Amino acid sequence: MLRQFELIEKVRSYDPTADEALLNRAYVYAMRMHGAQKRASGDPYFAHPIEVAGILTDYRLDTATIVTALLHDVIEDTPVTRAEIDELFGTEIGELVEGVTKLSKLELSSEHLRQAENLRKFILAISRDVRVLLVKLADRLHNMRTLQFIASPAKRERIARETLDIYAPLARSIGVHRICTELEELAFEHLNPVARDAIGRRLETLRQQQGGAVSLVSGEIAERLAEGAIPARVFGREKNAYSIWRKLQRKSIGFSQLSDIYAFRVIVDSEDDCYRALGVIHRAWPSIPERFKDFISTPKRNNYRSLHTTVVGPRGMRIEMQIRTEAMDRVAEEGVAAHWRYKDKSYGFDLEHQKAAGGRDPLVNLRHLVQVLEHGGDAEELMEHAKLEMFLDQAFVFTPKGRLVSLPTGAMPLDFAYALHTDIGDTCIGVKINGELKPLRTVLQNGDVVEVIRGGKPVVPPDWRSITITGRARSAIRRHIRQTEKEEFTRLGRATVDQTFEAAGKSRKDVSLRPALDRFGVATEDELFSAVGRGRVSPPQVLEALFPGLKADEKKAAAARHRIEDGKAAKLYVRGGGLTPGVSIHFHEGCSPVPGDRIVGIIEDDGKGLTVHTIDCDSLAAFEDREEAWRDLQWQLLECEGAVSLCWWEVAQLMAHIGLVQ
Repeated sequence: MLRQFELIEKVRSYDPTADEALLNRAYVYAMRMHGAQKRASGDPYFAHPIEVAGILTDYRLDTATIVTALLHDVIEDTPVTRAEIDELFGTEIGELVEGVTKLSKLELSSEHLRQAENLRKFILAISRDVRVLLVKLADRLHNMRTLQFIASPAKRERIARETLDIYAPLARSIGVHRICTELEELAFEHLNPVARDAIGRRLETLRQQQGGAVSLVSGEIAERLAEGAIPARVFGREKNAYSIWRKLQRKSIGFSQLSDIYAFRVIVDSEDDCYRALGVIHRAWPSIPERFKDFISTPKRNNYRSLHTTVVGPRGMRIEMQIRTEAMDRVAEEGVAAHWRYKDKSYGFDLEHQKAAGGRDPLVNLRHLVQVLEHGGDAEELMEHAKLEMFLDQAFVFTPKGRLVSLPTGAMPLDFAYALHTDIGDTCIGVKINGELKPLRTVLQNGDVVEVIRGGKPVVPPDWRSITITGRARSAIRRHIRQTEKEEFTRLGRATVDQTFEAAGKSRKDVSLRPALDRFGVATEDELFSAVGRGRVSPPQVLEALFPGLKADEKKAAAARHRIEDGKAAKLYVRGGGLTPGVSIHFHEGCSPVPGDRIVGIIEDDGKGLTVHTIDCDSLAAFEDREEAWRDLQWQLLECEGAVSLCWWEVAQLMAHIGLVQ
């Protein structure tokens, strides 16, 4: 544990102007507040915030961040309040401490939901100040270093899984690779000790077979670069167990096939030297073309810049190599932390200057997650998007005007369209890739030029969810479908209520629906109609709420059920009300009706809306006693001139769905 003067000396070693009095005050205050509290290891609790602060000094972070690390648990674990922190240490530190305070107070029905809700809160907190994330990552790192002292195996597994699923990807997304790597290794040790030990044994065997390989290869690379008059430092290392495990899983190979266990880094003086060094290395050893990546001209979203190549080097070894400058290396290892060093002319955080100089926003992944929250995404949706956005590598594609768009590897045209703008995605009806029409399920490749073909109005089929991978696209599609569901269920419910009133000799427009709203616990008429459309409330129940004892005339009711008023912009391919297949109208899987079959609709109570059956479907027997649920339907055919008769879809919708065809 760092003593008080040792911590202050570490801070002053990189920031001679650090507020020593503030650091001393925070150290003493946190020690006094935590008092006799103990960790699971038996150590004084105060050892934990000191270790967290020590981790952050390795990144040369500003005084406010170090003070926050010392105080990060006092609000949660002691009687201290935010107001006291503000008074003693200032509003800036008060906001940071409050942001880092653990977010596990909310009790939800499942562990998964609790974790997702905490992530939701956490993303909102770090969106205000990324130093909150830096402190939280250091906090999690020290907790993982001492995880073995927790008695409960289930709790250890839960913490390790959360670390691997959330905290390590968050660290990677902002480029803090040292913390990311250690978090992954520690979590892997607890989650899969058998695999980790097996990899360890294989690595030991390879070390014995390739003794001295790191120093040999490093020396030969340095020698070749010196011959080319390129000043450089060369470092070699053994790959980590978890990164090897992921590679084994990705390539579906066994431990016996594992051979390339070393990675080398070449640090040069300038960007030009990076490319010169690459030329020297490729002349010296055969390269593997598909393994070359240029992240200098096209940086990753977290602003990572480097040249990656793999060559068949000395002894026939496959050698992975990264070539970059000192500044690139600092950002690669420290990520966004490199921008939050102590604030002098050299180290102040200036994101706008960085972007103007051609760099990328290192917080872009976090901003994407915040956008999900701002557009009403729920906690579980956010959890899914976090894993999607932060685990995937990148592909770089272009608009016809040359704008570069960075997308995860495996992205498809709709991901591209929604990355440009939500409206562009919603109105997409086709796509050209490198000048040729392609299906919407085409996987985009590096360097593709993508042109989105747009229709006049939003057309978002539910099937689109299966041909997108980015959180941004999936969130926008779900949002549009939710809105469409709301509108269509409301329209369907209003029509069925009107029919029931007509059969009873009443007009809905002549009465107040307030008694029905109160009875069914809804605030507006549209909410009531939506509940009816979803089958959660029946039209006769609405009639009974307004006119107790009044019944609809069965003959008139039967006639009314044969008629659902057509919407002006009918979207469905059965006559009735402008409903969208897959949203508020569904086809029964048992009888699978097709155009030409006699059909009937059933409004079930499962919240899905109208289900279409063939007239002789065996499942209809279950609804014999629920006449109010039946709707007579007919196929509606849309025709256009020419050799093809288009059934079911308007042209814009047809084009959107043609894009789904392989």
